[in-house]
Amino acid sequence: MNRSVRSQFPGIQSLSTRIRTLTVGFGEGDDPLYADLPKPSRMKVERKPYPTPMKVLIRRAKEERESRKAQPCRLLEEPPGNGLLVPELVDVAHRVYRARESVLFGVSKLLDVVPVQRCRYCFEVHIGSVGHEIRTCTGPNSGVRCATHVWRRGGVQDVIYFPSCFHLYDRVGKPRVGHDERYSVRRIPAIVELCIQAGLDLEKYPTKRRMKPVYCIEGVRKIMEKYSVQTCGYCPEVQVGPKGHKVRMCKASKHQSRNGLHAWQEATIDDVVGPNYVWHVRDLHGPALNNNLKRYYGKAPAVVELCVQAGAPIPDQYRSMMRVDVVPPDRDEVDLVA
Repeated sequence: MNRSVRSQFPGIQSLSTRIRTLTVGFGEGDDPLYADLPKPSRMKVERKPYPTPMKVLIRRAKEERESRKAQPCRLLEEPPGNGLLVPELVDVAHRVYRARESVLFGVSKLLDVVPVQRCRYCFEVHIGSVGHEIRTCTGPNSGVRCATHVWRRGGVQDVIYFPSCFHLYDRVGKPRVGHDERYSVRRIPAIVELCIQAGLDLEKYPTKRRMKPVYCIEGVRKIMEKYSVQTCGYCPEVQVGPKGHKVRMCKASKHQSRNGLHAWQEATIDDVVGPNYVWHVRDLHGPALNNNLKRYYGKAPAVVELCVQAGAPIPDQYRSMMRVDVVPPDRDEVDLVA
């Protein structure tokens, strides 16, 4: 099957390259050579870890406050804080946008050959014609089913997920969307909004471009280093821009104390391109993955697993995570190795 799929889609091996453009195009750090299994999901009451240590954030805020006191009105020199574009990132924005379109198109074609399963009650995804038997369901009435998943056919959005955010027409003049504007301002994929703010022009999503740098007046706004993205510390909401929006739509932990406002913090690439890890299947025509053998199974991002099952070689950076070198025992040998 892998050979036939590879012959139908000769460009499948380059699809992983386009996926990597999405994740590192805007200057994220390189992935380690080897990676272990992804950590389990956070508890709902836990906050996301800060990408930048809190001590660094506090020191940076103090330095900016002292700078505003010393020079309350000054011309911002560095883009994008002065309203101008960063020249070297304009081409990157176009390449990332094209990579996203190419990945979505490629995934939709691969789904015609390699089936994807999605649990009816939780966000679990599985690549293959038959869902696995690993008991990890956390959806409604999962206790009655002993955490067994109930599978249905999945789609493109289950393989690769791009969270949406509010589109900003003027990221400098009006960097925030108010609660009363939640229905009048359009929401688009956050990665597309990031590309637009970095220099991509789309007719259906107009944005204000400046030819002259703006001034910073004491108390109007803080200086940005790059095109920043904010995420809620408790829910998946993201917002591209210097500040998070003020729409009261958070329903995660402790939202009552914030009156529904999000607890904004610095976002990571995983917040913009949502990773969906799935169990790695060695043989699509073999038996379903057994719950008692889950310690021997590896994982991979769903889009990587889809490409591998369709015939693409396993990327080196995912070989450890996918447990390629681990040979699981047969089902009748479980009691012998337990």
